[in-house]
Amino acid sequence: MKAIVEKIENNRAELKIEVEVEQVDQALDRAYRKIVKDVNIPGFRKGKAPRRIVETHLGTEPIFKQALDFILPEAYNQAVEETKIRPIDQPEVSLEQFEEGKPLLMTLTVNVRPEVTLGQYKGLEISKPVVEVSDEDVEEHLKTLQNRYAKLVSVTDGAIEKGDIAVIDYKGYIDGQTFAGGIEDNYALEIGSGTFIEGFEEQLIDAKAGEDREVNVTFPEDYRESTLAGKAAVFKVAVKEVKRKELAPLDDEFAKDVSEFETLEELKADIKKALKEKLEKQARQDMRDEVLEKVVANAEVEVSDILVERRIDAHMNRLSERLKSQGYTLEQYYEVAETSEEEIRTKYREQAVESVKTDLVLEEIAGIEKIEVKDEEIIEEIQQLAQEYNENIEVLQRNLQNRDSIEALSYGIMIDKTIKFLMDNSKELGSEEKSSEEEGSEEKD
Repeated sequence: MKAIVEKIENNRAELKIEVEVEQVDQALDRAYRKIVKDVNIPGFRKGKAPRRIVETHLGTEPIFKQALDFILPEAYNQAVEETKIRPIDQPEVSLEQFEEGKPLLMTLTVNVRPEVTLGQYKGLEISKPVVEVSDEDVEEHLKTLQNRYAKLVSVTDGAIEKGDIAVIDYKGYIDGQTFAGGIEDNYALEIGSGTFIEGFEEQLIDAKAGEDREVNVTFPEDYRESTLAGKAAVFKVAVKEVKRKELAPLDDEFAKDVSEFETLEELKADIKKALKEKLEKQARQDMRDEVLEKVVANAEVEVSDILVERRIDAHMNRLSERLKSQGYTLEQYYEVAETSEEEIRTKYREQAVESVKTDLVLEEIAGIEKIEVKDEEIIEEIQQLAQEYNENIEVLQRNLQNRDSIEALSYGIMIDKTIKFLMDNSKELGSEEKSSEEEGSEEKD
């Protein structure tokens, strides 16, 4: 078999393939022998009719079609290997000559992986944020815990203050008419939480239990329910009860009540450690994002539409699965969110383009730097997933294989290893170094 790449442009390759006469005739004979087993022709036992009789009875098309099914996969795979192209979907096949006793001549057109021209990807300078947790940060977190574990006590004499819980009945009117979602009884509203429309909660301040109030608000122009957007409304509100948070003192007893620690100092130390770990994790993510942004910006790549559409398809499938787990369909979501599949796909397209571009650049770097995934790394990843989702390792591995997900798992590991390689080969700049560089840059300007 001979194969040459005729041309490659716009991320499409055109392969000219010639298959030898002997291989063509063998495929035709093999196709006849397969087809004749299922053909009933009067005067012949099933599977015993000569080929010319079968062709007279069925025509030659079924035999040639089956022969092509035998030839094409092997010829295509061999052509891809010989020409070193990297297809991203199935080829379009155009037959130019397919006759018994003659070579098979065909042209295969296929979308190929876009070419990537890398710029600098090693030795890049990235910012390393300074991670510090102050005593004020710890105190702020303690206040949050105080509020979370506060007791609610009824206020019988006092009026509503910011931070109180008001138990209310309300009925809303627009142009004198009630509207859907505008009526509720025994609603516990935290004043100052921003739960309700802007201005609603503030108008209840100073009200007392048993008091009625009339609240005037205007729905935002971008309100989720379009029939209410931008409209003025009047709410008749009955304050049934006022509850106030009673905060426990920040002492050792508080620490025992809200944690496994015996003293407040131990709790503070744990909070400081947790806050620092959170900030460090965010700092690593910020550095990771910065190095990726620079590596991709330094590269030249023309993103293929087919890869973008696949990425959008994957996004839509994830959305569908997430909704399904909540008992909804995409169609119901479109109706409630007042959107459509086309709008969601359009909105996600820019992100999909950047995502595809990033993956293509990382794949290219992985190939150049020979970053590969070992079997033990896949096993380790499966073990971590099993632990995370509390599943049996063998069952999870079998499920992944059944869904052909091992390859996707391996790809994810490869991408992570490549990003780690970039991070390891970058130059981290602390805040002082960065400031000095920026000042030097300004002086040059």
